[in-house]
Amino acid sequence: MKILVTGGAGYIGSITDKLLKREGHETVVFDNLKYGHKESVTGKLVVGDLLNTEDLGKLKNEKFDVVIHFAAYALAGESMKHPSDYIKNNILGGLNLLDFMKEEGVKSIVFSSTCAIYGAPNSLPVSENSEKNPGSVYGESKLAFEKMLYWYDRIYGIKHMNLRYFNAAGAALDGSLGEDHDPETHLIPRAIKAALGQLEFELYGRDYDTPDGTVIRDYIHVEDLASAHLLAIEKLNETKKSDSYNLGVGRGYSNLEVIGMVKKVSGVDFPIKFAERREGDPPVIFADNKKAKESLGFSPQHSDLETIVKTAWKWHTKKS
Repeated sequence: MKILVTGGAGYIGSITDKLLKREGHETVVFDNLKYGHKESVTGKLVVGDLLNTEDLGKLKNEKFDVVIHFAAYALAGESMKHPSDYIKNNILGGLNLLDFMKEEGVKSIVFSSTCAIYGAPNSLPVSENSEKNPGSVYGESKLAFEKMLYWYDRIYGIKHMNLRYFNAAGAALDGSLGEDHDPETHLIPRAIKAALGQLEFELYGRDYDTPDGTVIRDYIHVEDLASAHLLAIEKLNETKKSDSYNLGVGRGYSNLEVIGMVKKVSGVDFPIKFAERREGDPPVIFADNKKAKESLGFSPQHSDLETIVKTAWKWHTKKS
């Protein structure tokens, strides 16, 4: 198939794009390179911004079979400081993409959604039918776009798959691609940078109602996430029906457990400085992934915590 990958120069997008090409698909990456990296794209790259419809015009007449939509601002804490940026980029940019698809006759989209749409859940594990109560503008922006997808399906017949990621982590198994944000806010790469002596490690919150006082998250290896996008495309082609899936491993690790694994893999016992909680961080969240397993055939192969940290360590040490 011919696939448009928005945000395909970013962390998850570039690894998924590489997998798509390995499976024989033709891809075009559309990215404004604000957070993505040109060198992460091995095929066709169109530099542009979804907020600029003239940039989208560069993609006219490409005759795409499907869109995979990664492009978004994705930091919950930052979204509480700069809500307007998140609303414009994630909602208005997405709307421009949907209108482009309508005009070009593209009838399928796989959306990079998030567990942040659930907020602080009332019960665990979190299923696709759990209450949606975002605790951040980021989560709200993703939920808003899911609702837009519903209406564009109902009105224009554009079918969608909402893939609700839990915590994407790790790096490509071959060490070629990994997580490279500036500034870096995610736990595992920050802990690795601390082990490499590149920063003072700061951990947000140690007074949560959890066994060790730190938040608990469901970590899924980025290669497993990438594979799920291929499964979602196959499912869309097979059923021609829109749907939503939680992508996680179904259990959580606390921040201190993750840090402990980084210390074990790196062999460095770096100090931890504790800071105040970040706004919008739920204490515990992990997935009920039964639907994805049964309906998509989703089966994480690389998402044990040690593999996640080892691949990330391999990437960061190679990069540094």
